[in-house]
Amino acid sequence: MQFKEFTLDQFQMDAIAAVERNESVVVSAATGTGKTLIADYVIDKFLNQKRRVVYTAPIKALSNQKYRDFKRLYGAENVGIITGDVQINTEARILVMTTEIYRNMLLAHDPLVETIAYVVFDEIHYISDIERGTIWEESLIFSPDHLRFLCLSATIPNADQFAAWIEHIKKHKVSVVTYAKRAVPLQHLLFDADFGMGEPKEMRKLLLIPEQKERRRGRHQHSKHEFPVVEPWQVVRELKDKKMLPCFYFVFSRRECERKAKQVAEKFDLLAAEKKQSAAEIFRQVIPEELRELTSVRAIRQLASKGVGVHHAGLLPQLKEAVELLFSAGLLSVLFTTETFAVGINMPARAVVFSSLTKWDGMNFRTLNSKEYFQLAGRAGRRGIDTVGYAIGVVDRKMTDVDKIIDLISGDKEPIRSQFRLSFNTVMHLIANHNPEERELILKSNFDYFVRRQEGSHVRIMASFKNKVKQLQKMGYLTPEEKLTWKGKFLLSIYANELLLGEIFATDLHQEFTVVELCALISAIIFEERKNVEFKFGAQKVYESILLKLQKNHYALEFLNKFALKRLSLLITRWAEGAEFTELLKYTDMPEGDIVHMILRVCDAMRQLRHATDDEGLKEKLTACLTKMYRDVVKVNL
Repeated sequence: MQFKEFTLDQFQMDAIAAVERNESVVVSAATGTGKTLIADYVIDKFLNQKRRVVYTAPIKALSNQKYRDFKRLYGAENVGIITGDVQINTEARILVMTTEIYRNMLLAHDPLVETIAYVVFDEIHYISDIERGTIWEESLIFSPDHLRFLCLSATIPNADQFAAWIEHIKKHKVSVVTYAKRAVPLQHLLFDADFGMGEPKEMRKLLLIPEQKERRRGRHQHSKHEFPVVEPWQVVRELKDKKMLPCFYFVFSRRECERKAKQVAEKFDLLAAEKKQSAAEIFRQVIPEELRELTSVRAIRQLASKGVGVHHAGLLPQLKEAVELLFSAGLLSVLFTTETFAVGINMPARAVVFSSLTKWDGMNFRTLNSKEYFQLAGRAGRRGIDTVGYAIGVVDRKMTDVDKIIDLISGDKEPIRSQFRLSFNTVMHLIANHNPEERELILKSNFDYFVRRQEGSHVRIMASFKNKVKQLQKMGYLTPEEKLTWKGKFLLSIYANELLLGEIFATDLHQEFTVVELCALISAIIFEERKNVEFKFGAQKVYESILLKLQKNHYALEFLNKFALKRLSLLITRWAEGAEFTELLKYTDMPEGDIVHMILRVCDAMRQLRHATDDEGLKEKLTACLTKMYRDVVKVNL
């Protein structure tokens, strides 16, 4: 079967046949095999029928990329995008959105949902994400019965169980299509400071040589046998000599990303002289003039002139875009990056290097699980260019357990797991739109309930719901008869920090604050702490004024993160007063990309609040807040 210019593989044809039978499909196939062609077929089919398709992505960057790709393929008039940052052509036949936006549309009973024929869930394994996984689960649970789904993921070991759950709750056939064979075979290697690059089983033998075992034992007695440390330049030298570049060099720390990149750039010039002008031109095209002298921009530009790149969430969006363009153009030989780069961004390389096969998970160091490993390793091997892709793990003799690594690389064994978590917003929507019997049925539709019932376990789901109902009644969002009050109706449009925002904006308390104070207050509510980030204190009058006014509401005063308010007051006040972005860098050592991301989240909260209220005065105030916050570097341009 031919589709576009491609001859389809059997797994693609099987998935398309299921779509033609009006079934949902779970596709579990290795990276680089052409899963997205199935999504393209779905879009083509329903576009021709003048019906609507929604394409959901786990992160805004991937949504933005898909929007640009689809515009090129199907024409700007047929494609729209809806994220927390931007809304373009929202009535289009093809709508790209983050999964959060889709879930929110379902809960709000947006009339648009009734016009959707098919939903594509890219990277469906995000359902296992501890913080955000519940979004994917609720998206499936709350979708209307007429909808069908295409769920795409690299590998889902329990794909049959997952499909059986969707079939159980949605009452229609769900086909499973699996394809484990990669388009470009993957070779797994380890790199040791003494032995260089080798197969894992060979490396295990070498590390078991008596002298090496003695070194391993000796580390605890502060012996003279220190472990040899692998430096990134050693790895890059070997990759260069063996013609295994370009590569992604994955590092689980932003700071280390930059340090390692700098070290390699000092040792090698990996960019031919005749290409240096092309790299400089990309920077000129993408980076606005007012940002070009920032330390971070100059540092990344300097690295790029040597064919070395850095990419992580702490960089400005424009800088990340420049790095992506440089890599796509073949102007970077080594890209040091964190794991976020691997999420859906379709940029393979010949090799992938893991600076470590262990990572800090907030509690302790642990070996990567198979899902994490293969998500990153899957980027190795370029279809039509490479005959083999290389995944290379750097051996840290203090931490690396080679037997564990051999087991890890044998295949992805990590099943997807439920992370269903009941929010106040979901509770309010269940009460607003469903009778008690329906509520119980919906709450018992989550994946965890299904799995545990299969295993014969007893599951208590209603207790959490009832506890939240009691709290909502106590705070005046619900009546004793479980009817929504005016405050409760407001909460239907607030999807995070519901009670804190409700106590300020669903009461008259918001009237007390100036526009600048509201900007600082909302920032403190949505702020997520990062380790080792310093802020300069200032704008003391704004801080004190907000706390004084909050005394009228006990809950708001108690639960507001007052330390976050104190830390953010100067930075947010100056931005709201019209300061240049470069001025903000005097008030914090927070990376520029994190500052932009934080302000965008503040703007998203402001839009939710504006949508939630029918108070015209508050709407005007929030619009004024958005005008002050959503500008210049922060503004998303697509």
